[in-house]
Amino acid sequence: MSLSFIIVLLLIGFVGSFISGMLGIGGAIIKFPMLLYIPALLGLTTFTSHQVAGISAVEIMVTSIAGVWAYRKGGYLNKSLILTMGLSVLAGSLLGSLGSNDLSAESINIVYGVFALLAAIMMFIPRKQLEDVPAEQVHFNKLLAVSLAFIVGIGSGIVGAGGGFILVPIMLVILRIPTRMTIASSLAITFISSIGGSIGKIATGQVEWGPVLVLIVASVIAAPLGAKAAKVMNTKVLQIILAVLIGITAVKIWVDILL
Repeated sequence: MSLSFIIVLLLIGFVGSFISGMLGIGGAIIKFPMLLYIPALLGLTTFTSHQVAGISAVEIMVTSIAGVWAYRKGGYLNKSLILTMGLSVLAGSLLGSLGSNDLSAESINIVYGVFALLAAIMMFIPRKQLEDVPAEQVHFNKLLAVSLAFIVGIGSGIVGAGGGFILVPIMLVILRIPTRMTIASSLAITFISSIGGSIGKIATGQVEWGPVLVLIVASVIAAPLGAKAAKVMNTKVLQIILAVLIGITAVKIWVDILL
């Protein structure tokens, strides 16, 4: 890898991981399109959708656990929610990642586009602002949580994402989990999900290890910084940033697919 390529990867990793730690997503919603388009646009290299999915799957595992570490204090990690959705999303992501090798690049992009579109729609649905409360006072439909997590896991395994960008809207809108608890717990669930996705991508030879290592370096630094920023930001502002971000990404992906 050239020095310029390494610098570009570091910048992509830093921006994506900072936003990941701040919004409780694994970072694929940012890094997938950035890795797919920016290096090629700069004439450095061109990644295929399979390569981007493989890189994202492994790198997101580090990004999410770095964010979780920053949230380990403060009572934002809901263990019941993490275990309930984490095990289900792990099973789904392993299944999706193992089957993704037989899919075309266009199919992977379509799956990613569908998930981004659904997440964008949910984020723009008006809802009552939920206050931060202790984990033991938060209740949710476990059967619904398990079912949705499994579906998200299959899709996230295909595109190499931890699924945080769709899990966060699901937890906020459908399960009605408070914002900061959603952000922290989503990172933990994304970490569990990325284990299954990583195993499948590695087993099917879809991982480019050089870019992965560069992105991991950026992730370890940036994700905790993003998490610290989220702790002092207004929760409404965090939700608006996530909604706009997902919306822009969904539009970009679908424009490329259709045109």
